[in-house]
Amino acid sequence: MTVSAALALSLCTSPASAATAGGVIAWGKQDFAVTVPPAEALSGVTAVSAGTTSVLALKGGAVLAWGANNWGANEVPAAALSGVGQIASGWGHELALKNGQVLAWGNDWYGQTDLPAAVTSGVTAISTSYMHSLALKQNGQVVSWGSRTDVPAAAQSGVTAIAAGADHNLVIKNGGVLAWGNNAYGQATVPAGLSSGVTAVSAGAQHSLALKDGRVYAWGRNNYGQTTVPPEALSDVVGIDAGSNHNLAVKANGDIVVWGSNLVGESSPATCGPVFAISAGENDSFVVKEDINAPC
Repeated sequence: MTVSAALALSLCTSPASAATAGGVIAWGKQDFAVTVPPAEALSGVTAVSAGTTSVLALKGGAVLAWGANNWGANEVPAAALSGVGQIASGWGHELALKNGQVLAWGNDWYGQTDLPAAVTSGVTAISTSYMHSLALKQNGQVVSWGSRTDVPAAAQSGVTAIAAGADHNLVIKNGGVLAWGNNAYGQATVPAGLSSGVTAVSAGAQHSLALKDGRVYAWGRNNYGQTTVPPEALSDVVGIDAGSNHNLAVKANGDIVVWGSNLVGESSPATCGPVFAISAGENDSFVVKEDINAPC
């Protein structure tokens, strides 16, 4: 398959599973065994987040971690072993959200784990990618720390969703996309038509995704076809996630759509739908499926 091709994988004709827990299935790069989920991640998982060399999963409110343990990325602190609601994995640093407070551990080269006071309470969402992180407060304020700390005035209130890329950010405010940061490939230049009705955003290394009316929009760098949206992702999409140079989408019936870089098989899925959670990493992909052994 060429790196710009897409796969919509499912032989299932039923709607997407209503499951909220399942097992992690992974494919792509073999480094640090990131695509070999541990036994405890094969059932009961509700969310997965792929970083560059490590992976997090959420199971019963406890964080699971595997892959490279550089900088202690896999050494989950005691506070993250219960009550966690969200997870986000970066470049050897990890985030968890518990009762409105951000927890962080691992790589601190650029202050990624030096949490600002503003994220110790009242946080509703977290996002990270490479060397910086975002948090969303209850009042719609975005907080940024690590290698990029700037937040424009427009993102100081009213924001409802956040996405951190390698060195740029996307947020949704009043249904429209706001972007800032590195714009070398136009990744922070929001296309016309995305000023309203947008329901999700995701930022890759140097490209960006948005979801509107079930259709994926993509812009920025296209050296691996990562912004060439395939026909399968132009309707009925309910979830998106941008990796470094490839993308995952999940459709309303649980089908998986993958496109972009396929250098190490990251765009060649190891399973079919229906799945209910997705995460694209640097050169790997992850989904959560109710029954990991269900035939295609």
